[in-house]
Amino acid sequence: MKSKLLFALVLACAPAVAVAKGNIEEGKRKAETCKACHGEGGAKPVLPEYPILAGQHADYLAAALNQYKSGKRKNALMTGFSAALSPQDIRDLAAYFAAEKSPLQYKY
Repeated sequence: MKSKLLFALVLACAPAVAVAKGNIEEGKRKAETCKACHGEGGAKPVLPEYPILAGQHADYLAAALNQYKSGKRKNALMTGFSAALSPQDIRDLAAYFAAEKSPLQYKY
């Protein structure tokens, strides 16, 4: 029973571990284009309808980019930008934005 629980916990953590392999410095370099809409460090979008990326969970950011790339999420700009991203680019961007100071506040 204990081994099944341990195996389930390892599987549950696998996506987060994969994203953790992103390189923050490379992500910062790759995020230059993102600044045009999401602001410096992803913390201050130029329009209110653009999301704040800074401080978001890396696995969420990676999933969103993968969904734009696959067409599961629909947004003409993001689909175009994400089409050229490699899996490592996505991990790097997710790691970078997750590490940035966020203006978002947690309610609890």
